[in-house]
Amino acid sequence: MPGSRTGRPPVQRLTRRPPIPRQPRENPVRRLHTRARKAWDRPLTAYYLILGGSLLITVLGLVMVYSASQIKALQMSLPGTFFFRKQFLAAAIGTVLLLLASRMPVKLHRALAYPILAGCVFLMALVQVIGESINGNQNWIAIGGSFQIQPSEFGKLALVLWGADLLARKEDKRLLAQWKHMLVPLVPVAFLLLGLIMLGGDMGTAIILTAILFGLLWLAGAPTRLFGGVLSVAGLIGFALITTSDNRMARLACIGATEPRTDGADCWQAVHGIYALASGGIFGSGLGASVEKWGQLPEAHTDFIFAVTGEELGLAGTLSVLALFAALGYAGIRVAGRTEDPFVRYAAGGVTTWITAQAVINIGAVLGLLPIAGVPLPLFSYGGSALLPTMFAIGLLIAFARDEPAARAALAMRQPRFGRKRGGGPTGPGRWNTMRRRASARSSGER
Repeated sequence: MPGSRTGRPPVQRLTRRPPIPRQPRENPVRRLHTRARKAWDRPLTAYYLILGGSLLITVLGLVMVYSASQIKALQMSLPGTFFFRKQFLAAAIGTVLLLLASRMPVKLHRALAYPILAGCVFLMALVQVIGESINGNQNWIAIGGSFQIQPSEFGKLALVLWGADLLARKEDKRLLAQWKHMLVPLVPVAFLLLGLIMLGGDMGTAIILTAILFGLLWLAGAPTRLFGGVLSVAGLIGFALITTSDNRMARLACIGATEPRTDGADCWQAVHGIYALASGGIFGSGLGASVEKWGQLPEAHTDFIFAVTGEELGLAGTLSVLALFAALGYAGIRVAGRTEDPFVRYAAGGVTTWITAQAVINIGAVLGLLPIAGVPLPLFSYGGSALLPTMFAIGLLIAFARDEPAARAALAMRQPRFGRKRGGGPTGPGRWNTMRRRASARSSGER
């Protein structure tokens, strides 16, 4: 090698490597959307939404019942915590029912359908004999002391379980293609329950029961002509019941009212519900600082508890409640859509229709968009008769969400077994792969 002029060996020049092309930066919004979509599609998403959403709604409802009912209790010369203690007791019993329902197998749920329906029909008929009238509706049975029970609230659960079992058995026998098998005996039994409810004058509960019936028929694949026929008959009956009652016509006249007296109708409750929402602002006046609950707003702790929530917690609080109900409704639809079991599909769809329709009717009445139907906000308003069957229905959804094959495999991976590590180690990944293969080998029903 020839030397350089300085006597030093020539410096070998390093060849330049071609520049590595830079990966284009991913849009942060798209990256966030991708991560959220992956998290949304996880097997346990519906399970956590149902469990967490129902728990948050119930706890927030207990807080708002305590805040909204203090003045009412003091006006009745009762302790300020009177209504809260009764609601807390109902929530404790409801939690036990929720846990029992979430651990029951599907066969046991189906076996309970007929006894629950028979018991509800008996109690709803008994109401017409020994029932008590409250606010013009005779739908209550006194069971001792200050405790009462409203059997029509349990009729919603009875119709969901019995209707789901009936349609599932007929689908297994491929009888739903015939319109008479789709309608009989589902529609006659539903009309029997509706008739017993309307004898007591409770049209709000009858509307919820009708919504459950239509939800079951929709899930069963009722043709548009048949579905429209049943809807038309129900609409004509409802129109006749409304036009023949001055009280119901007055409630229709109060839709969108801004004055306590509108066209001769007393719209005091509807208007003061709007006042409560309007005075709350963005973040509300503070927990316990409601003005309308001091005798201005009737039924502040029951039908119009959403108005007190808007006044004390503001728009942020009401939107949070709406988001929780929306998440609960989405999770129920997801459970119904991802199962291959007909009973699970009908029952999950019926429960979701029940809770969603009741929440829409209650909130719509408070906002002045719908007539006041006298139905409580599910899991939120005061009332043990409404809370107990609703929490049992939430337990049904939790059981169905846990029973999905992919969810079952994911839950099994999270339960440590004796002598095995929960994660890592030589057995961790192998066991995870085994469970993944087992879950993929079985039909998950995802669509």
